[in-house]
Amino acid sequence: MIFYLISTLVVFVDQLSKYMIRLYLPVGKTTDLWGFQLTHYENAGMAFSLFQGYARLFAVVAVLFVMGVLYYRKKAEQKRLLVEVSLGFFVGGAIGNAIDRILFGRVTDFLVSSSGNGILNLADHAINIGVVLLFLDLLFGYVGRFRQRKV
Repeated sequence: MIFYLISTLVVFVDQLSKYMIRLYLPVGKTTDLWGFQLTHYENAGMAFSLFQGYARLFAVVAVLFVMGVLYYRKKAEQKRLLVEVSLGFFVGGAIGNAIDRILFGRVTDFLVSSSGNGILNLADHAINIGVVLLFLDLLFGYVGRFRQRKV
């Protein structure tokens, strides 16, 4: 249940934020909002603006990824909470960006990285959160197995 809740919430918040950016901030313009620098950028490629013009192909990849996650979840014997939360963020982010790619042929990015290394959107951040949570689950599992061997 938590998987569906998180993935749905991520898609909703991501799409709402992108809609607001497209509505109120012209492409290429920058503004500050509550301490965050926002720059409206339209990315027709993938991460780091690589492979421009292949956005719809990446939408197909995202759909295949989501199908793979759903298949994995169905076949998994046990559903660990951290993995479920992680996959919820992954799928929500993938769907959020896939919607943009299918509807517009590009993804709306607007959150300027504080390091100055790119402009992302909430779906991108959700995917990053999913990676961190999955890594933590693997780490906790490894530590747990290591402790069991020592006892």
